[in-house]
Amino acid sequence: MTTTLDERGRITAILHEVIAEILPGVPPTDLIGHKHLKELGADSVDRVEIIMMVIERLGLHEPMSSFNAVPDLDALVTVLIEAGSR
Repeated sequence: MTTTLDERGRITAILHEVIAEILPGVPPTDLIGHKHLKELGADSVDRVEIIMMVIERLGLHEPMSSFNAVPDLDALVTVLIEAGSR
């Protein structure tokens, strides 16, 4: 069974890969857990695209409304972990 720490690392890596694809100008060192996608330069379309791509890569079926109040990257990973455990 995968531990939460392993799952957090896996989902964080996927999130970082997707962010790099959508926002190629963002240095990997800026992908810090307390930052919001807006702080990385993602507009509303970018944010939706990032979340949708991560959901797809994880094979999840989660409504976009689950991500409305996500304050930062750490919280986004937490929501994705929770979605995967349902």
